[in-house]
Amino acid sequence: MKKTQQNGSRGRPDFLLLILTLLLVGFGLVMVFSASSNIALVSSKFNNDAFYFTKRQLAWAVLGIFSMLFLMNLPYQIFKRGFLLLFIPVLIMLMIVPFTEPVNGARSWFQIGSLGIQPTEPAKLAIILYLGALISKKGEKFRDFKKGLVPVLVIVTIICGLIMAQPDLGSCMVLASCAIIMIIAGGANLKQVAVSGGVAAIGVAILAAIGMATNPKGWEYRIARFTAYSDPLADQQGSGFQLVSSLQALGHGGFTGAGFGESVQKLHYLDYPYNDFIFSVIAEELGFIGASLFLLFYLLFLWRALIVALRCPDHYGTIIGVGIVGLFGIQAFINVGGVTGAIPLTGVTLPFISYGGSSLLVCLMCIGVLLSISREANKQDKPERTKRPHHH
Repeated sequence: MKKTQQNGSRGRPDFLLLILTLLLVGFGLVMVFSASSNIALVSSKFNNDAFYFTKRQLAWAVLGIFSMLFLMNLPYQIFKRGFLLLFIPVLIMLMIVPFTEPVNGARSWFQIGSLGIQPTEPAKLAIILYLGALISKKGEKFRDFKKGLVPVLVIVTIICGLIMAQPDLGSCMVLASCAIIMIIAGGANLKQVAVSGGVAAIGVAILAAIGMATNPKGWEYRIARFTAYSDPLADQQGSGFQLVSSLQALGHGGFTGAGFGESVQKLHYLDYPYNDFIFSVIAEELGFIGASLFLLFYLLFLWRALIVALRCPDHYGTIIGVGIVGLFGIQAFINVGGVTGAIPLTGVTLPFISYGGSSLLVCLMCIGVLLSISREANKQDKPERTKRPHHH
């Protein structure tokens, strides 16, 4: 009886990953305050409260940390059977959200009073858990095109199609890239993946054309942001304005930075400096040194998360772990690459750092799943404990 209980016990969570996550969340709160305080202070819309955005982000952070701790204490294998409990509600929300009121030319939000919920955020975790279950259950059959790869691609195509209907090109790119990483990690035939990728690219082009026809204003805005990076100076007051402002922030920061709270570009030059362009504010206030240290810290966080995923003794745990790390890495790359002019702007947030309750909550839930995986891995290394005799 004692032996069964001992084998059923779980190992400790990966404390390094937990600490790195909490440090990222803390830094994000500090930078959200710096990037948003001036805007909130001068606007009656935000109650002239410099802490307006920070308090809301803090509330989501607290909710996210409780969710993370809850998921950390659930065996991650439970998601292999119960993924539909998250996937079906997310699917319903994605089907309904295109019929809501547009915000900035896109229908991506459910507005409940002052609370905004973006269903594409939980969709990222839902698709990771779904694909992980689907791929691991197929086992060796996953290398078969019809029985293995096609069902997975059908699910990804449906979700990406619903996201593109909003339209939300950035989230679609993140989700599709994350799915590709999981498919490769699951042991798919790479030739089949390459051919499927070519077909998917044609499909995306067709969906984009349909989106342009049905929602031209929303797509004009996105196409302008997508193409402005090639020559932002050609239309400095129009399509290139955001990228030029972002590059000016990087230039103003220089090597050592303008100082915390001293960003100029956050003062009504950058749209949503506390959201999509928060890395521009980091680079302007902390300079090249501060921005580089932040990126190195982020890489350390991703490396530790990947170690946790790869140490998992279970194929399912490894696949969903790699998917979560891919989600963070791809999204960070697209955000930082966009605001620095390395790739086109697509309006993707920086995980754990950008303002956004839905994003922060889902990111912390993902960490909860990773910490649950780490407990299973640490269980394997758990040394046998012998009871010491009591001396009376």
